[in-house]
Amino acid sequence: MTIRVVLADDQALVRGGFRLILESEDDIVVVGEAEDGEQAVTLVAELHPDVVLMDVQMPGVDGLEATRRIGALGDSVRTRVLVLTTFERDDYVLEALRGGASGFLLKNCPPEDLLLGVRRVVRGDALLAPSVTRRLIEDYITRPSPRSSPAPELQRLTERELTVLRLLAHGRTNTELAHELHVSEGTVKTHVSSILSKLGLRDRVQAVVFAYDTGLVEPRR
Repeated sequence: MTIRVVLADDQALVRGGFRLILESEDDIVVVGEAEDGEQAVTLVAELHPDVVLMDVQMPGVDGLEATRRIGALGDSVRTRVLVLTTFERDDYVLEALRGGASGFLLKNCPPEDLLLGVRRVVRGDALLAPSVTRRLIEDYITRPSPRSSPAPELQRLTERELTVLRLLAHGRTNTELAHELHVSEGTVKTHVSSILSKLGLRDRVQAVVFAYDTGLVEPRR
């Protein structure tokens, strides 16, 4: 499988550097470059790449708004957004995740981390350690407004899947889930895949955000 990537950054030198790193690998090809968020959305709609490396701070439409627009393109576009930022700011990370990003990387990360990150988001993994997910969710997500009844989307899930989703929302790894539920890691992966498919979500991070936004779980204070 060849991984098709779009680069979105307003600095040509940065895009060139990322291109050199990515195309040093046989299984990755850069199919387009964008100078701002609006161009990035257009390229994604036209090319349907596997991944967009999205800078946050760009003129005009910034990376956060572009991420939201890409997420709104519909089910026919399965592009995953990997956000790049100069600063490890939790507000940027959270807004990007809620907008539909699959993870984030610092711009000064080593080349091997960039390559690993691209491959991981393509596999459907989230580029956030469970501990980071837990910290972001519990410290920064606004408490959802009370619901008089459960979110209708949750009715698509079995009781076991609801349990798995609750545990995911608290940052459990597959290994921890398997131990807690007394099942194999393969069974856990099957449950997670089923949850993502039924809810139309891209990866585990989106499942975690969904769990909090729908009120299935609430941030711990």
